[in-house]
Amino acid sequence: MLENFWKDKYPADVPVEINPDQFPNIQAVIHESCRRFADKPAFTCLGKTITWGELHELSGAFAAYLQEHTDLKPGDRIAVQMPNILQYPVVVFGAIRAGLVIVNTNPLYTIREMEHQFNDSGAKALVCLANMAHLAEAVVPKTGVKHVIVTEVGDMLPLFKRLMVNYVVTHVKKMVPAYNLPQSVKFTKALALGRGRLVKESTPHSSEVAVLQYTGGTTGVAKGAMLTHRNLIANMLQARALMGANLHEASETLIAPLPLYHIYAFTMHCMAMMLIGNHNLLISNPRDLPAMIKDISKWKFSGFVGLNTLFVALCNNEEFRKLDFSALKLTLSGGMALQQATAERWKQVTGCDICEGFGMTETSPAASVNPISNIKLGTIGIPVPSTLFKVIDDDGKELPLGERGELCVKGPQVMKGYWKRQEATDEILDSEGWLKTGDIGIIQEDGFIRIVDRKKDMILVSGFNVYPNELEDALATLPGVMLCAAIGIPDEKSGEAVKMFVVVKPGESLTKEQVMEHMRANVTGYKVPRSIEFRDTLPATNVGKILRRELRDEELKKLGLKK
Repeated sequence: MLENFWKDKYPADVPVEINPDQFPNIQAVIHESCRRFADKPAFTCLGKTITWGELHELSGAFAAYLQEHTDLKPGDRIAVQMPNILQYPVVVFGAIRAGLVIVNTNPLYTIREMEHQFNDSGAKALVCLANMAHLAEAVVPKTGVKHVIVTEVGDMLPLFKRLMVNYVVTHVKKMVPAYNLPQSVKFTKALALGRGRLVKESTPHSSEVAVLQYTGGTTGVAKGAMLTHRNLIANMLQARALMGANLHEASETLIAPLPLYHIYAFTMHCMAMMLIGNHNLLISNPRDLPAMIKDISKWKFSGFVGLNTLFVALCNNEEFRKLDFSALKLTLSGGMALQQATAERWKQVTGCDICEGFGMTETSPAASVNPISNIKLGTIGIPVPSTLFKVIDDDGKELPLGERGELCVKGPQVMKGYWKRQEATDEILDSEGWLKTGDIGIIQEDGFIRIVDRKKDMILVSGFNVYPNELEDALATLPGVMLCAAIGIPDEKSGEAVKMFVVVKPGESLTKEQVMEHMRANVTGYKVPRSIEFRDTLPATNVGKILRRELRDEELKKLGLKK
């Protein structure tokens, strides 16, 4: 057992343990930080900055609205479906203060995906951007959602700018399809109704669920990882412990291009940065590189939270290379494997090393990270404080150092389990609190951990988990499909891309275009296959289970990546 193995592996400035019970709940952190750092900037978006004090006031108004104008009670779930805009922290902090459980929802979800998530979580309320409200119109009647709050992009801006931005988004750029949600309330109205009202602050126990974060786990259907107050507080303290020596309180600006509805960005920007009162610059659309670079050029930023694909795109951009990087001292990478060439190029362009870490939705997410003072490229670093790793064989037996096997992690940030799915929880989490990661790795003598392969069939596209089962289930509904399989193939831009193999029913015909069209209508953009291959048969076990691994090995051979 590696209980004491890591004790001497931490740099001198990093504590080995944190106290996950330092705060009773997230509400306590919100009140303390917003008071301590009241006049310090918290979030900036579209040229507007709100301070931590203003965030406390605005989230209080939203909490009061939820308490006085809806029948929502502590413990009820609220789905939040927004990109990186100022409304996101206001809504999330407000809902938490009212005692609600956050269900983070990707704004790019299709109707099918939204319906599953809302019904599975039992969400009673939804806050969404007007740009997605037409989807909500189709979904809400099929779910238990009773309260819908709709916000427009510019709702947090000063009046004239707000009207102008909302007009341009709706009428000039035509980004808001027509919708009819007669029961919905405008976000601006909700805030106005709650402003100045007293909030009955909820005080949940640290073991209660704060966030339901959906993930496919090792199988296809999206499951809600139950992240408790204690889980998220632990991870917030773990992130601070590893960055503490490098990031000062209330004096840093961090670029936030990754979506806040993704647990990596959520924990970093809404939790860890709140704890130390730092400033987050929200990037609403990181795909629009010119706009993003223009936004960040106005700030002397000291931190950048990203992933491999974004680092590559930025380093290849001439305007980005001209920016002032003199204050940049922390770059974090997570979500997908960091390529060595990318890390070297980033260092060359910005002068800053990249710290790669490892995490999963199920670990809130950070489980290991490279300490800033001792980065070892090609590894996922050492466990964050108060966390242990071990490697097991197929029979669950612990293996010695240096041997490859499935990585397991244990710590206060490991989820409570999957929402209403005991069976799935038991598959991944044992009675001692060890979580199987599904990744094959090696723990080195120096304590650093390397990932060498993936046990599960999951595909990782630009940091987002894509589950073959889900894609196959979606395609199986297309008439004419007899069998299908989805695999991930290496892709220079996104790390992996989806490839689908299709066997057509005898006597029927299908084209690639029909398959693509069907997939675009049923799954979010990043899950849509990049390529389609028709086959007469697919490799399968004697009981008919399709061997995706075999298909993947064939593709790797073609690319010369496997003998």
